[in-house]
Amino acid sequence: MAEGRPARPTIYDVAREAGVSPSTVSRAMSNPGRVNAATAARVADVAARLGYRTNTLARALPSGRTDTLALFVSDITNPHFFGVIRGAEHQARAAGCTLIVGDTEESPEVEARNIERLGPSVDGFVIAASRMSDEEIAKLAAGHRLTLVSRQVAGVPSVIVEHAEGTRQIVEHLASLGHRSIAFLAGPPRSWLGARRWEALAAAAARHGIAARRIGPFAPTVAGGAAAADAALGTGATAAVAHNDLLAIGVLRRCAERGVAVPADLSVVGYDDIFGADFCSPPLTTLAGQFEESGRTAVDMLLAVRDRDGVRPARDQVVLASHLAIRRSTGPAPH
Repeated sequence: MAEGRPARPTIYDVAREAGVSPSTVSRAMSNPGRVNAATAARVADVAARLGYRTNTLARALPSGRTDTLALFVSDITNPHFFGVIRGAEHQARAAGCTLIVGDTEESPEVEARNIERLGPSVDGFVIAASRMSDEEIAKLAAGHRLTLVSRQVAGVPSVIVEHAEGTRQIVEHLASLGHRSIAFLAGPPRSWLGARRWEALAAAAARHGIAARRIGPFAPTVAGGAAAADAALGTGATAAVAHNDLLAIGVLRRCAERGVAVPADLSVVGYDDIFGADFCSPPLTTLAGQFEESGRTAVDMLLAVRDRDGVRPARDQVVLASHLAIRRSTGPAPH
């Protein structure tokens, strides 16, 4: 111990001051309902006065629990994840757990490494928009408790916001406005959801006799929107559907710089309905969903697996509703 630094109070100090055994202090701090209410209150008062704090990891040794969960998102700067994080945090707190949030920077290697490193310290992981392969996720799920957001892998509990029907609504909306050509502005090559959205868009476009072309990939950021806009305009398409709202907002900015009128010359659609999508210029048409609910549900599913000693929950593939928010970035196709 460093000279002059006060000793950290121990469970034995609390027990001595409270006039109880160390085991009673342990029960009173971890599960107050197991001891007499007056005793629990006295122990809590002494612990607070001495500045004693329980060691979560040490307490977890016999129980196998840390009451700590980890949430990894692919890009923490993307406002899309604000709702997921908030929902997960609220649900973790309600369950008496601490939530650790990490940014994996669109890297499957970072995802896998963080899971292996944190595995012994947490009760499980929620991974949002994982960039790992199905095989990598399944392998990690065999050794760790995992739930997924915006991703589906057989045998791993997951929650997604519905995308196929929502994408069909996007295409039908554009078809009703007379559009006959759509450019899909792709995001990260490893985005599972991006691939599913393109599949749904291509199928819906074919049913309406609309030409659909996938271009990219582009960085799913506002900065990535400049190159995406230039590429979309080069195709001659009258409508552009972007991988996410950040990319779509970048497209709007680039169009303004080039003197391209939206929606008179080009209609633009995004996904996620992030904060700011309704007050950019023009306000963005986008596919909205219950992303805060997805965070809550993913934590619920993870805790269900933990509390049932690894048994998968009854609902292990949850799909939440989406809806098309129509705003001024889409309009009639130019003649």
